[in-house]
Amino acid sequence: MITVNSRNNGNLIEIRQLNKTYYRGSEAIEVLTDVDLSIGKGEFVAFMGPSGSGKTTLLNLIGGLDLPTSGSITIDGRDIAKLSRKQLTDWRAEHVGFIFQLYNLIPVLTAYQNVELPLLLTGLSRTERRKHVETALGIVGLTDRMDHYPRQLSGGQEQRVTIARAIVSDPTFLLCDEPTGDLDRSSANEILDLLNRLVTEYGKTVLMVTHDPVAAERAGTTLHLEKGVLWTNGQRSN
Repeated sequence: MITVNSRNNGNLIEIRQLNKTYYRGSEAIEVLTDVDLSIGKGEFVAFMGPSGSGKTTLLNLIGGLDLPTSGSITIDGRDIAKLSRKQLTDWRAEHVGFIFQLYNLIPVLTAYQNVELPLLLTGLSRTERRKHVETALGIVGLTDRMDHYPRQLSGGQEQRVTIARAIVSDPTFLLCDEPTGDLDRSSANEILDLLNRLVTEYGKTVLMVTHDPVAAERAGTTLHLEKGVLWTNGQRSN
């Protein structure tokens, strides 16, 4: 069992005997094997490992984008593997902010409109949505760019819009899949600074997959996946 809880704030994520198997015809491909992991609230955790080691699969399972073959994923006391598809969709919208290497911004919408998108599915009024959007853009330092389109922004600014969109609904935790992978070092450092602020100033829990050791060093804890097995400091998770 690997436990990451330096702040003693209680565990947010508890993973027990997690397995994920994909099938290629009759061939079984074991992607994750008996992962046991606890992560406390307000932690910044980086996952590293070679391509195909199961990093993104683990992130997708924690975010409810995929379901485990066996085992449990309990987040804030709720086993998300037992939720129906509709319940899982509602749960993701309320609790998870996603940040990807590719910004996935809609080019015909302004920064403001891109950030507002998740709120259109809520019951918030226009005035309430505007308050949330302006707060999120203020946190990432882009209030003066809210009327700009993605093509008018640098790569670093586009990723900051993505982060604003991820935090606009005040999610419980953030999942970041190679968030600096498409950026130069200066822009990458700005994004990592911002992720650290979300942890230290706003108490967010951040889980980040990265191939970049410089990025991983900015996290509080780095865990390694090798052929579907989770390790830290030479210790296996099971």
